[in-house]
Amino acid sequence: MAACGSNSLMWFRKGLRLHDNPALEYAAKGSKFLYPVFVIDPHYMEPDPTAFSTGSSKAGLNRIQFLLESLVDLDLSLKKLGSRLLVLKGDPGDVLIRCLKEWSIGKLCFEYDTELYYQALDEKVKTYASVTGVEIFSPVSHTLYNPADIMQKNGGSPPLSYQSFLKLAGQPSWASTPLSTAISSLPPIGNTGSFALSGVPTVRELGYGDLAEVTSYKKLCMQDERTPFKGGESEALKRLRESIANKEWIANFEKPKGDPSAFLKPATTVLSPYLKFGCLSSRYFYQCIQDIQKSVKKHTSPPVSLLGQLLWRDFFYTVAFGTPNFDQMKGNRICKQIPWKNDDELLAAWRDSRTGFPWIDAIMTQLRKWGWMHHLARHSVACFLTRGDLFVHWEKGRDVFERLLIDSDWAINNGNWLWLSCSSFFYQYNRIYSPISFGKKYDPAGNYIRHFLPVLKDMPKEYIYEPWTAPISVQRKAKCIIGLDYPTPVVSHDSASKECRMRLGEAYALNKKLNGLVSEEDLNHLRRKADNESTILDSVSRNKKQKLFDQD
Repeated sequence: MAACGSNSLMWFRKGLRLHDNPALEYAAKGSKFLYPVFVIDPHYMEPDPTAFSTGSSKAGLNRIQFLLESLVDLDLSLKKLGSRLLVLKGDPGDVLIRCLKEWSIGKLCFEYDTELYYQALDEKVKTYASVTGVEIFSPVSHTLYNPADIMQKNGGSPPLSYQSFLKLAGQPSWASTPLSTAISSLPPIGNTGSFALSGVPTVRELGYGDLAEVTSYKKLCMQDERTPFKGGESEALKRLRESIANKEWIANFEKPKGDPSAFLKPATTVLSPYLKFGCLSSRYFYQCIQDIQKSVKKHTSPPVSLLGQLLWRDFFYTVAFGTPNFDQMKGNRICKQIPWKNDDELLAAWRDSRTGFPWIDAIMTQLRKWGWMHHLARHSVACFLTRGDLFVHWEKGRDVFERLLIDSDWAINNGNWLWLSCSSFFYQYNRIYSPISFGKKYDPAGNYIRHFLPVLKDMPKEYIYEPWTAPISVQRKAKCIIGLDYPTPVVSHDSASKECRMRLGEAYALNKKLNGLVSEEDLNHLRRKADNESTILDSVSRNKKQKLFDQD
C-alpha cells in the first residue's frame, strides 16, 4: 500500500508520557488516524533463566515491572483522550516496518535516542520509511540539549569536563518558552488489520511464572519488600509536585550533601527512574526548578544544585554519544587502561551482599530489593568493588547496576563507573570511601544496616559496622556469630586499600609513559608485578605476626 498522509504512527520507547511530548503532538497534528504503539522487545523483556537474578538478559524484574506500570499508566492516559496504547510483540524494527505497510502510515514519529541499540534500530526503520515516502519526525526531548549540537560547538568531539560542557551548552534554546504540558484530544485509532494486539502484559504473562504464583504483584512486594517506587507519568508528576512544594529544599539542594542511609524518606527526589523512562520530561523538570530559583532570594548553583544534576545527566549523554566504546575499557580513548583483577568470587560476594562489611552489604541488599539507592551509597559500593578494596573491573560492577537499578541509564551508568573507578573524569585515586567510617558518619546507630541486614539487627551499635571485632559473648547475645551467621570480611580494608592505591599508581604511571597506548601484554606484566609485590608484603606481614607471637 502507498503511504497515506492522514495516518500517523507514534512509536513509544522512552518518552512514556503525554506532557512535553513533541513527537506525539506532531503525530496528532493533521492526522485522521493515530496509532500509538509500544513494542515488547524480546531483547529487553524475555526471561533469562541463566541470569543471576530474576529478569531478562538486560534487566531485573524491578525495572521490568516499573516499565509495565509506566505503560499501564500511559494506556490509561491515552484512553481518557479516546485512544489507547497498541502493544505489539517482536523485533521492534520488523514490527514497525510491518505497521508502516499494513496501516498505510504517512507519518512516523518517535523521540530521538542516543543509545547505540536504538541508533541501529532507528536507522533500519528510517531506511525503509525514506524509500517508501513515509515522513519521519524524531525530535530531541529526552535530554535538555542535542548532544550532536554540543559536539559541533566543540569542533566535533564531546567536551570531557563538566565545566567545559556548561560553557558550550549555555541556556537551552527552549528554556524561556512555555512547554506543552497537556494534550486535550487525539485522533482515533484506525483499522488495525491482522495485527495481534494485546493489553499491557503482566510479569506472569511475560513468562516470569514462579514470581507470579502469588495472586498479585502487590502481595509479592509485601512478602519480599520489592521496590516501593511505582512507574508511570502520573506517579512522576505527583513526586515532582511534592518535591517542588518545598521551595527552600529545592533552592538549597547540594549534591554532595544528603544522607545515603535515609531509606524511610530518601534524601533525594527519587525522580531518576522517571527521567530514565521519560515518564517525566527533563525539560519540564528544568523549567520547574528555574521558576523556583527565580522566586527565591538565593539558591545553589551547578554543579551541586538540582539544576546542576540535570546538567550532569546531559554531560554524560553527550560524552557517551561522542565516544566510541564508551561502555568498555579497551578501545575507549578517554579511559585509563588498568590491570583490574578477574576475580568472580569477590564479584559474587559483593553482588550478593557477602563481603562481611555491613555498610556495603546493606547497600547491595537495598539495590537487589528496591532497585534504587542514594547516590552516595552507589559511590561507596562502586569504590569498594574497584579502586577501594577489591580491585575488580568496573565493567563487572557496571553490569550488576545495569541489571538491578530501576533508573539504569546506559550513558549515566557507564559514566559514573568510569568516574568512581578513577578510569576517567576523576583521578584522585587516593580518596577512598571507607566501608566502615563513611556510613557511620550518617547513621551511627546502624538503623539502615539493621533494616536491610536483619541478621545484624541485635548487634550493639559499637560493633554494627565492624561485627567481626565484637567479642564472641556479644555475638552470641546478638544471635549472630561472625563466620557462621554473617560472613567474615573478604579483605582487610587497610591492607587492601593500600594495595589498590599501589596498583593504580603503577597503572597511571604506565598510561602516562605510553600516552594511553597500553597493550594487554603491558597490563599482564603489571598484574604479575603487583601480584608478586602483594605476595612479598603478605609474607613480611605473616613473619612480623609470627615474631610477635613468639615473643608472647
